Amino acid sequence: MSAIVKTITHIGLAFELGDKRAYGNARGLRTARAISLIVVETRDGTLGIGEAWGPPKPTAAHLDVIRPYFVGASVHDRELVRQRILDVLYHQGVENPMMAALSGIDMALHDIAGKEAGLALCRLIGGRGADSVPVYASTGYFTASPKRGLERQIKAMADKGFGALKIKIGRNAADDETRVKAVRRLLGPNVTLMVDANAAYRTDQALESMARIAPQRIHWYEEPVAPWDFAGYSELRGRAAMRISGGEALYGARTLKRFIDERCVDVVQPDLTMCGGLDEGTLVAKLAGLAGIGVTPHVWGGAVGLAAAIHFAAATPELPSTAYAAHPNYLEFDLSENPLRDAILSEPIVAAKGMVAVPAGPGLGIELDWKVVERYRVK
Repeated sequence: MSAIVKTITHIGLAFELGDKRAYGNARGLRTARAISLIVVETRDGTLGIGEAWGPPKPTAAHLDVIRPYFVGASVHDRELVRQRILDVLYHQGVENPMMAALSGIDMALHDIAGKEAGLALCRLIGGRGADSVPVYASTGYFTASPKRGLERQIKAMADKGFGALKIKIGRNAADDETRVKAVRRLLGPNVTLMVDANAAYRTDQALESMARIAPQRIHWYEEPVAPWDFAGYSELRGRAAMRISGGEALYGARTLKRFIDERCVDVVQPDLTMCGGLDEGTLVAKLAGLAGIGVTPHVWGGAVGLAAAIHFAAATPELPSTAYAAHPNYLEFDLSENPLRDAILSEPIVAAKGMVAVPAGPGLGIELDWKVVERYRVK
């Protein structure tokens, strides 16, 4: 009976940046960051930790609704329980914090299952394909202060030894060109460069932006248009002079399956803290693999979600399998100011020379520093 869920607890975390330290994307700047931790305890006292995307209060409210479905159930019945929730509560939809709450629970249940089996989480979802995975630096944010601008961010990234990076664009095509050229001037032609418009454009605007920056060898152009503009994505993929990526704002394998089936992207980017968790994310990876589409998880939250994404990346095979992979399944490694990622673990996750180690311990293989967690806890 050790694998029976006893309690599920919500812990909201947040920190304030202030106006002068605000940063963000073409949609606007952020002055705060927030996530939810989901703690699952079994009847024998085993704890599992998960992370849910977004503001804590909506996540907590949805957790109150779905918690009873899991309490008293086996840790290993998580897929059946999740499916029942989606079937019974279908009027609530899936593009909402309910899926974020389900993501956190799913992650925590995987953490427990790994601890009970004495296995790293990646071995539960496909295997430990490597001891470390390649990462790209997510940086080049728009900022409130010029002193924290693009050039300073790029130099800080270069000092950390990254060979691949992604920067924010999306204000207009001319500005996009200026920013991309500035990065190439600073780093040279051999660094792998991605861009992210955060869905700030219409299709015609995205095409203009792509035409302006194409000479700078863009590895992929992320979220050029709104997440639900499937037709726009398909049109862009047929006309763009570079790869298209997206999917971070789509919830659940059902919606992401349409994204894949309609050939919207070259690289699909599920976020494990909002798409439904590791079970849904693994299904998306399999569907993408069958369609010949690349997979790389979106990561822009806290340390627990990052750890889950590392295991996911280690368990997701390069397809087609080859000794000379043309493009690795990069993992996103955010370099923005965020103690919810950098401070809440006893041993923080760090990247070195463009790689990050896969945790070796059972489950997620991480330990929270509960004193730091309490420091950022939403009261």
